[in-house]
Amino acid sequence: MSEHAGLPAAVDANALLALAEDHHERDVHPLDCREISGHLVKVYALEAPGRTVTEQDEAEAVRIAEGHLALGAARGSLGLAVLIVHAGGDGDYVLVHTWIEGNLSDLGIFTGPAERPDLLRPARAGLAPCVWEAEVLAHERDVFAWHVLDGDGELSDRVAAWAEDVFEGASR
Repeated sequence: MSEHAGLPAAVDANALLALAEDHHERDVHPLDCREISGHLVKVYALEAPGRTVTEQDEAEAVRIAEGHLALGAARGSLGLAVLIVHAGGDGDYVLVHTWIEGNLSDLGIFTGPAERPDLLRPARAGLAPCVWEAEVLAHERDVFAWHVLDGDGELSDRVAAWAEDVFEGASR
């Protein structure tokens, strides 16, 4: 009998176990909250072991976000966004996450080879955040709901609370 008996046939047990064996924490650093293309944007650096988000990486990510967010009105943007600059183990990634009308969000993902921010391009259709990026975005979903949607007081105070509530530490 297989050691993985009881799992559906589509479950690739060997691949899942290999991922689990290689899984590790990644450093997450909030960089700042700034205005980009009329949006208030929380900027994060996410770093694989041995990798660092450089000033050049950040500058290119901001340039990409400027172009993406410039179309915000056409996407129904509410003006609040998150930018993740990810120096990954297999390449570099930039995620631009924007809250839009109807309690929805818009996500742009850009990928490229490691340490070549000038080669970042839109990701293939269907690509979603990795486990580390998703943890940061899950935090951002929660603080958006807590502070902005469910918060009390003036909207400016609720948005300020959202801007100050950042994910810090290691992403698991």
